[in-house]
Amino acid sequence: MKRAVDRDLIQWREAKKRKVLLVRGARQVGKTYSVRMLGKTFDSFLEINFEEHPQIASFFAGSLNPNDICDKLSIYFGMDIIPGETLLFFDEIQACPNALRALRFFYEKKQDLHVIAAGSLLEFVISEISSFGVGRIRSLFMYPMTFGEYLTVLGEDKSNELIISASPAQPINSVIHEKLLEKLKIFQITGGMPEVVKTYVRHRNFNECQMVIDDIITTLIDDFSKYKKKMPAIRLQEVFLSIVHQAGNKFKFSNIPSAGNHRAYKAALDLLIRAGLAHKINHTAARGLPLGAQINPKKFKVLIFDSGIFQRTLGLDLSEQILADFKLLINKGALSEIFVGLELTAAFSPYSRPGLFYWHREARSSNAEIDYVLSRDARILPIEVKAGTKGQMQSLHLFLKERNLEKGLRVSQENFADYGRLQTVPMYAAGNILRTDYFK
Repeated sequence: MKRAVDRDLIQWREAKKRKVLLVRGARQVGKTYSVRMLGKTFDSFLEINFEEHPQIASFFAGSLNPNDICDKLSIYFGMDIIPGETLLFFDEIQACPNALRALRFFYEKKQDLHVIAAGSLLEFVISEISSFGVGRIRSLFMYPMTFGEYLTVLGEDKSNELIISASPAQPINSVIHEKLLEKLKIFQITGGMPEVVKTYVRHRNFNECQMVIDDIITTLIDDFSKYKKKMPAIRLQEVFLSIVHQAGNKFKFSNIPSAGNHRAYKAALDLLIRAGLAHKINHTAARGLPLGAQINPKKFKVLIFDSGIFQRTLGLDLSEQILADFKLLINKGALSEIFVGLELTAAFSPYSRPGLFYWHREARSSNAEIDYVLSRDARILPIEVKAGTKGQMQSLHLFLKERNLEKGLRVSQENFADYGRLQTVPMYAAGNILRTDYFK
């Protein structure tokens, strides 16, 4: 399965001067698979999984000199580790904190060797390592598959090309538009976890997809117990479930039944966000740039990291969701907002955490909200998400007038269209907003 991140991995391989690469993201988003695919482009590839081979941790118990470590690994695995020819991959590195500490020395003392590390819930360990690899380690963030990647797996490369080339001035043929909406509905409901996508493509069986998602959720929650010394597993689980139930709304700790100590639950939320299991959408006044300088830390939304995980954590039956009329789905608004947020998140540079914002005015006489506010090239772009094809767009009109902006976007099931200051973008093209000229 081709991923957009494959291009970034190849660029890293070819760079004359490179840092150690730390691939970060939630469990089962495809980190190991992508690195293994990269490994096929090297003369030799050595993968060390610290959960599968816990005894290897002893190699990092003494000296963290990379030459000493490579000598031990070469003897143990019976292969030479040659700079420029070998890709050395440390997987599940969170199981060996000393290996994480050693990464900085590979950059300092063995820079010609290609080294990648990956793991899940890395933040639980990194938070305890002082001055962790500052300036020596480059993080690459991975997420579940986007709709564009999903189309590629389906063999729909031409559909991808069509979406990328389309615009409000050049909408997509109405028949093809409806076909893409049908594919989008399936993707929104099953989500972008690679194993789920692979299961659907091979079997087209939603019950099997549902079982795979259930297995992933169980694994994620079981992972919390591994770090009970740092954070009670039940607290992490409560926050995780609350993120799902508060989707589309301002996140409130008071909505967590047992969250008496908000500070403790805030720490749990921060860990889940840093671990890639959720994304924080900060409120901004959006009266100028940068948007991040105008946030209200008490007002924010939180997106769960995958729409399929969202559906099943709510206990919804995927088969019934597929058969249902999308207009009748009770969670269609939240699902659409999550989907667009995840597509925008994946469109940011993989080398930095995404920065998404929203705007909300709470007043008795005038309650208004803009789902996403983006900025680029000294311009602000407000985006409203509608689950259907119609909408009054009162909030968007109000925002454009108050901020004296020239353009706003509505993302919905409607085809590309231009209504002057308002342009519509079909939901399946949400991931292209940051890559096109909407900010002009």
